[in-house]
Amino acid sequence: MPAGLVISAPASGVGKTTLTLALARAWRNRGLNVQCFKSGPDYIDPAFHAAATGRASVNVDSWAMDRGTIAHLVGRGTDADVVLAEGSMGLFDGVAARGVSGTGATADIAEMLGWPVLLVIDPSGQAQTAAAIAAGLRDYRAGVRLAGVVLNRVASPRHEDLVRRALNDAGIAVFGALPRHAEISLPKRHLGLVQAEEQAEIGKLIDEAARFVAEHVDLDAVLRAAASCSPQPAPNGMNVTPPGQRIALARDAAFSFIYPHMLEAWRAAGAEISTFSPLADEAPDASADVCWLPGGYPELHAGTIAANARFRSGLRAFADTRPVHGECGGYMVLGTALTDADGVRHEMTGLLGLETSFAKRRMHLGYRLAALAAPMPGHQVGARLRGHEFHYSTIVAQPDTPLAVVHDATGAIIAETGSRRGQATGTFFHLIAEDR
Repeated sequence: MPAGLVISAPASGVGKTTLTLALARAWRNRGLNVQCFKSGPDYIDPAFHAAATGRASVNVDSWAMDRGTIAHLVGRGTDADVVLAEGSMGLFDGVAARGVSGTGATADIAEMLGWPVLLVIDPSGQAQTAAAIAAGLRDYRAGVRLAGVVLNRVASPRHEDLVRRALNDAGIAVFGALPRHAEISLPKRHLGLVQAEEQAEIGKLIDEAARFVAEHVDLDAVLRAAASCSPQPAPNGMNVTPPGQRIALARDAAFSFIYPHMLEAWRAAGAEISTFSPLADEAPDASADVCWLPGGYPELHAGTIAANARFRSGLRAFADTRPVHGECGGYMVLGTALTDADGVRHEMTGLLGLETSFAKRRMHLGYRLAALAAPMPGHQVGARLRGHEFHYSTIVAQPDTPLAVVHDATGAIIAETGSRRGQATGTFFHLIAEDR
């Protein structure tokens, strides 16, 4: 197994993604094969990883996945020279109740795989205190090893010197310090980063980040700090049942949030996937036996979706005889109507009675455990599905038969039950794994 590092930080917004992409591209420019992973349920970052490395990236998640599944997914990096696992939120941030193999914290993955942690520290508004924070993270949990620190957004050489001295006194290696550099900032929107495929200049941005980081960070020292592991994969891989043999998958700027490992697992199980674009007014492939609408940004394209008669009529015709399932944004489009952030109500496909609104934004965020009360494509009544929900829509009406009894990570029952009507089903959560 190649050497690996976990890229983490004390909190979100410190620069984990930028550093991960920069290191990956800089090492790739040196001729190394780099494999990235994303710890946690973020479905946007893996596409950035792929843009930086030329290799597909997948999520690993200790709340939703068992150790064997995580090892199976990490096994894709066997032929790489170095592996980078980008964390989410802060190093130890997870949910209160343990899931399948952990709480969803990045530290779970670091300990499980034996990879040391490279911390990104933003010392803005502080100096020596940054060393206290790093030392606290180093010492908080036995089994999680700290490789060292990269400082980000240092204000001046004097500022850098103060922080470096304090870190050195604490016995923490400093691999580099990055001054503020707006040219490598990744654009954001309400669900996170603007998707990689929506950024025509993403390659140039990653190249500039790699150049900048190579100028300020000791890449050789960081590489030497990585450690190898040989996790034992699950004997039956992902244990995922595809929703059908031939899957028509909506895929465009409005429908793009689906975990890469799910698509790979479907294909590995023998399923064929054909894509279509609702925004281009395309209907699902008539030869498919199931249609799947992922989440995404339908609220940004609601007018176009409402006006695309070929898509809407084609989807309704498909649902007369075959299953259609929607996740989050896809679920909203299967509903009766969607009200956008400006208060304009747009008619959706009407396969379900769900009506949602973005006019009064309210964040819904967290892991979900669903016990199916009705079947959905690929899963029977009683199946226990693990997923993650992240959206800002409000339910105006959800009149159809509930699809599942859904709990959050604390065990509390939530109102977002999903729905079923005829051949159509939908959930607000994005499926990550099924309990074995």
